This record gives sequence, C-alpha cells and structure tokens, in this order.
Amino acid sequence: MKKIEAIVRASKFEEVKEALGEKEINFFTFYEVKGYGHQKGKNLTYRGAAYDIGYIGRIKLEILISDPYVNDAIEAISNAARTGEKGDGLITVSSIDEIINIRTALKGSQAINT
Repeated sequence: MKKIEAIVRASKFEEVKEALGEKEINFFTFYEVKGYGHQKGKNLTYRGAAYDIGYIGRIKLEILISDPYVNDAIEAISNAARTGEKGDGLITVSSIDEIINIRTALKGSQAINT
C-alpha cells in the first residue's frame, strides 16, 4: 500500500482528476493549499503597509492506493499537471503500514477497494 501526495496547479486540477479517472483511480482526497516555491513571494505596499501576496495557490491530492496502481497514478498526474514551467508541483510516494476501513473493519487493499 502506498500514499501518493501531489501538489498541482489549481488550473490543472480538472485535467489531473480526469486523467486519474481514465486509469480508474477515482478515490482521493484534495484540498486547497498555499505555500512558497522557487518562484518566491511578492510584496505589495498599500498605504504604507507591506502585504505578502506571494502565496501560490495549489491543490494537494492524497491518494491511498494498492501497489500495482502506483505507476499509473504517477503517470496520470505527471502528464496532466505538466506545463513545463516552474511551479508545476511535486509528487511524493510513501509506504503505508496499515489501512483499516472503519465501517467494514477490512484491512489492506480490501479496505480501500470496497
């Protein structure tokens, strides 16, 4: 079992979602995040006060997935999210020791496939 975390441009989220769906990966969590990357922040001065407007809005996806589907998910995210410019995002893959479905008490791959 793996956990894939991907941070992508908000403008590319729909394409990423569709690409994952084409690989039959339809179960994931996502939320809006903000942060800094290599692009750095920008400051705006208004009425003598400095405001940081450099936060870069992104979407973070979290996918719990069985090992055989990991490469398909990475390929789908990478291809759909890529613009070739700085700020396209990152994908991380971590090992999961255990997953338990609260409703059914199933564990492992069965927990996420039912």
